[in-house]
Amino acid sequence: METISISKFKATCLALIERVRKTGQGIVVTKRGAPVAQVLPAHPPATRGRRSPFGCMKGTTRETGDIVAPLGEKDWTALR
Repeated sequence: METISISKFKATCLALIERVRKTGQGIVVTKRGAPVAQVLPAHPPATRGRRSPFGCMKGTTRETGDIVAPLGEKDWTALR
């Protein structure tokens, strides 16, 4: 892993972070020769096991009769 002083890291931070992202190689930031931080590439987001919101409710309902036919008088509680 490459080491870099904190002052050089501060001056070139964005370029160094982009290099870490592209190469996958981490950087150790030092202050007076002692390591104070590591810059490591982020892990890709976990998408395994996640379902798409489109169609995620498929198969969770069932049709029990004609859903477009009007109800009869016996089915209306207001007419009783």
